[in-house]
Formats: sequence, C-alpha cells, structure tokens
Amino acid sequence: MSDSPQDAGFLHAFLLDGRGGGRRLTWSEAQNWQPSDGCLWLHMDYSAPLTRDWLRHHSQLDHLITDALLSEESRPRTVGVGDGLLMALRGVNKNPGADPEDMVSIRIWADDNRVITTLKRNLVSVNTLATRLEKGKGPHDSADLLISLTDQLILMMSDTVDDFEDQIAELETQTLSSENPTLKSELAALRRQTIAIKRYLAPKREAMNRLLVEKVSWLTPDHRMQLREVNDRLIRHIEDIDAVRERTAVAHEEVLSRISEQLNERMYVLSIIAAIFLPLGFFTGLLGVNLNGIPGSESPYAFIVFTVALILVVAVQFWLFKRRKWL
Repeated sequence: MSDSPQDAGFLHAFLLDGRGGGRRLTWSEAQNWQPSDGCLWLHMDYSAPLTRDWLRHHSQLDHLITDALLSEESRPRTVGVGDGLLMALRGVNKNPGADPEDMVSIRIWADDNRVITTLKRNLVSVNTLATRLEKGKGPHDSADLLISLTDQLILMMSDTVDDFEDQIAELETQTLSSENPTLKSELAALRRQTIAIKRYLAPKREAMNRLLVEKVSWLTPDHRMQLREVNDRLIRHIEDIDAVRERTAVAHEEVLSRISEQLNERMYVLSIIAAIFLPLGFFTGLLGVNLNGIPGSESPYAFIVFTVALILVVAVQFWLFKRRKWL
C-alpha cells in the first residue's frame, strides 16, 4: 500500500527473488529500482495523479505505452512493442455486491526485467498473486508473473461459470416441474448476464491468441506451452457460457410454449362453453320476445317443457362433441 497520502495510487511493488518469493518495496524503493536489482512488479491505480505523473515522466516508457496504461479504453488486446508486451485484460469482479458481468480491467506492460500493472478497482486475482509472493509460492520472473496473472484471471472465472450452470440447471428443473411466475424474467436475466460476459471474453481470447505468437525473447517454449494451457481453459469457459446461453434460450422457448398451451386450453374451454350456450341463448331469446303468438304462452306446463327441451339440446350437443372427440 501507499507510504503516505502523497503516494496515493501506488498499490504495491514486489522485487522477485527468482525462487517464487518477493520482497515488498516502498514507493521510494520502487522509484530507485534498477534492472540489475532483479525483476520488479509494480502495481498502480491508473486514475491517481501520482501514477499518471510517474508513468509519463519517470517510467522511461514510450508515450504510446504510457497512454495505454492510463487509458480508460480497456478492450482486451495484446501488442508487441520491441521486446516487451502491452496487454489489456479483464477479470471477473469479485468485489462485494458486484455483478459478474461488471468486469474489472487491468492494463499490463511486461518486459524481461519489469512488469507494470494498472487498474482502477480492486481485483482479487492480483491480491491472490501478491499473497503467493509473500509466501514464497509465486512467480519467478517476468514471464512467469505474466502467465500466473493471466491464469489467475481465468481461474477466477470458474466460480462464475459454475454458478451460471447451477442457475440454468435449477431453472430448467422449475420449467419442467413447477409454476414459477418469475421464471421467464429469471431466464432473461441469466441470458443477459451470459451475453455480457461473452462480449468481454471473446476479445480476451483474441488477446491470448496474440500473446502466443508474439516474438519476445524472454518467453521460452515452456512458457508458451503454459500459455496454451491457460488459453485452452479460457476457451472451455467460453464454450460453457455459450452452452448456458443456449440452454436459457431453449428453456425460455419451453416456458413460452407452456404459456401458449395453457392459453390454448383456456380458450378451448371457453369455446366449448360458448358453443353449448349459443343454441340455448338462441332459443331463450327467440321465445323471450314480447309478441303475441308465442307457443305455450297460455299453458301452465310450457316452462317445464321448454326447460326439458333445452336440457335435451345440451345432451345432444355433448353427444356430438364426444363423437367428434372435441371433449
């Protein structure tokens, strides 16, 4: 963390010992670092004035690199600059109360002796990596640090993807076995989340593919093999998210189909009722006109006869409906 309020923006710095450990540096120590001291990992808040000033005037980086490290634009990408790599990646937001699709962007500059990372919001993957360095179980050099960071970013996605799969499994069960009035909206919300996550992950896959082919001297064949494994895990996550999205679409169609079936059943019942009462309404309306000459108007048994006739009409209708298999 920062040494003082004047150092706000400096999050941490580690001097890697080459054996999996790292020593935390103060801001003044980080400023005095030289390549001969060993591999440096410098982590900063790009929105802080200190970060902007140091990167622009004291980092000895090309202005295109510093602009990228300070940029609000964070579309995932990988660009080779000389013997270094400039990257922008995104990680799942694990901060309390955050939505999964509200991903956190991190910008990375890596060369043989130094890794500089900048972000604005807290990222659990970075904190995990720092903790491993303090325990002596972290990366050994720049290449290992870059691989560990990308691997941790993708690893943190596993819980989110698993949560999506659990949600769709539960919603599919409800689709088949229960009447949930909010099911349609829950499916729509899950689908929106998967679409948002996929929108961020597709460029990240392109960035990882580009990383595999960049010609930098400090990435050995072993490092590239590890990066392929990380990239394969990312591709599996993307495929799983695609599967969840397709399952939500199928479940949504099933919900709409069930709603349509229920509506058709209700309309069918109403149609049967209307068909039964249509002739009854015709006869009662015909005989209910207030005119002379209505048959049975003088007979005390006319109402009973008329009622029995209506019952017979209904019985005949039921017989016809049954014969035509309408009931």
